[in-house]
Amino acid sequence: MNNKTKLLLAGLGFGVIVLAAVIVQPFAIHPPATIKLAKLPAGEYDPAVWGREYPLEYGSYLKNLEMADSPTGFGGSLKVQKSIKEPEILMNFKGYPFSKDYSEDRGHPYSLDDLKSSKRVTPASVGSCMTCKTPYIKDIYKEKGWEYASLPLSELFLAARHPISCANCHDPATMELTVVNPAFIDAMQRKGIDVRKASREEMRSYVCGQCHSEYYFEPKTKKVVFPWDRGFLPEQMYAYYEEKPAGFEQDWVHPDSQTKMLKAQHPDFETWSGGVHGKSGVACADCHMPFTLKNGQKYSSHWVTSPMRNVQESCRTCHTQSEDWLLERVKTVQNNVWQLQHTAGQAVARAHEVIGKASAVAKANKADLDRARELVRKAQWFWDIVAAENGMGFHNPDQVMNTLGRAIDMAHQATETANKAAGTQY
Repeated sequence: MNNKTKLLLAGLGFGVIVLAAVIVQPFAIHPPATIKLAKLPAGEYDPAVWGREYPLEYGSYLKNLEMADSPTGFGGSLKVQKSIKEPEILMNFKGYPFSKDYSEDRGHPYSLDDLKSSKRVTPASVGSCMTCKTPYIKDIYKEKGWEYASLPLSELFLAARHPISCANCHDPATMELTVVNPAFIDAMQRKGIDVRKASREEMRSYVCGQCHSEYYFEPKTKKVVFPWDRGFLPEQMYAYYEEKPAGFEQDWVHPDSQTKMLKAQHPDFETWSGGVHGKSGVACADCHMPFTLKNGQKYSSHWVTSPMRNVQESCRTCHTQSEDWLLERVKTVQNNVWQLQHTAGQAVARAHEVIGKASAVAKANKADLDRARELVRKAQWFWDIVAAENGMGFHNPDQVMNTLGRAIDMAHQATETANKAAGTQY
């Protein structure tokens, strides 16, 4: 065999290996389905009924009832008050219900129980709060439209018997992924995206993003709105709020600094969208609901938890490093973010305190005080858009670290501007 023939055969062999890798990789991440689809009646929201047809998925869904610390030390599903670890929360949300009750989230099966027992819920609470807590929202919205948002929350509790479960994400007749949150559908339409035409891979993130996102309530109608018209970045959402959409100016007024404040809500979808995984086409479900094999049966785990509990299935379908290396990498990112987040929260808390003291000085310059209030409002938004997110920065480390750095800078500017206004050095 001459050298030319050897080179030709070697080239062909290499081509076969590359072709095999191209073919095999998608199946390694998304192995072919081997489950026989069952058709369930419309309006069947009891996950136990779905579980009769899909026992593997249902069995993993029930694992969401477990409560434990996160493998990385951040997040987890223990219902503990965040202010124990982050006392700055008490100052930053002073005058707002989050200063009374701001606990770690538990699993989806607890969505209704945790809402009912929350100290943030009062007799005045409205139906908007039910939007992401139950699959019954589909029927509620179909019957009442957005009018449900202004109804008493206590009234809607009577119409919802099951928490977040199968029907929040699946069509019972076809088992296709579907979105039931009308606020998400509206927001995507405003961005020119019809979720009904989304690919299955896109839906594997949309079904999560329909609830794991930032939102606000319109003042008059209490309609739930996602502030995405300008984009997903913290500064873009802040600019949207500056336009006072539908008359919305603030969530509350801080009693010390007298600043009109915004409260961020778990912006996981927005943060992930700009991160390396989101931009690379890795869906939320790829990491948080990985494909798993049991007795030769492939299924998607419905234990929606930290990927670090299932590193082999969640991470090593793409990453070749060891489980220990991957876990350590995540811990490093989250520890770095936590340190900066804690610093930012403390800087914001001090700014509220100093602005409050400076405001009490009779000769204080009003223009400078207003400037200080604008700075602390924006600083807290930048801090909170990170602190309220569930990934402790891992969904988008570069963006998150930049956001926290800017929050710290603006908080210091707010303090300096307040001192300048009053001629003090608090």
